[in-house]
Amino acid sequence: MMETYAEYGAIGVIVALFILMIMNLIKSQKMQNDDLDDIRQDIAKMSSKIENLHTINIKLIDRHVRSDEAAQRHREDIVKEMNDVTDDLSYIKGRMNGKG
Repeated sequence: MMETYAEYGAIGVIVALFILMIMNLIKSQKMQNDDLDDIRQDIAKMSSKIENLHTINIKLIDRHVRSDEAAQRHREDIVKEMNDVTDDLSYIKGRMNGKG
């Protein structure tokens, strides 16, 4: 009879430990799911910030390119004007040399 009680007691302890292990696994899984949800939310926030930064960078580069184009046109206008002045100066020199 004592052996039966000891056997049932051992089975009870094993079952209790098994239930305790299952409860700890469930609690651990719940904590991991909460952490994963937090990580997903943080990744979504970072993704939106990265998209905003990407858009800002594209706009800055586009603005810089347009600024360079305007500066290039300005330089071309100056060169064209200097060529006109040089042509006029050459004409005046030629007229002066022709009279002398």
